Amino acid sequence: MALDATCLFLSLIPSGIGFVLFVYGKKQQRWPQLVAGIAFTVYPYFTASVGAMISVGFLLGGLLWAAIRMGW
Repeated sequence: MALDATCLFLSLIPSGIGFVLFVYGKKQQRWPQLVAGIAFTVYPYFTASVGAMISVGFLLGGLLWAAIRMGW
C-alpha cells in the first residue's frame, strides 16, 4: 500500500465498514458478517492502488450479499 494521504484516508472507509460488520456479526452471532468484517478491515493494507481497493471492496460486498441471499 502506498503511504500517501489519499490512500490512507480512503482506507478508513472500508476499515470502518469492516469494524461495523465485525461488531454486528459478533453480537448477532452471524458468521457471514463477522468474516466479511474481518476481510473489510484487513484488505486495504494489501491493495496497491485506489482502483484495486474499490474493486476488492465491491467483490467482498457482493460475496457478502450472495452469502446472505443464500441463507447463511
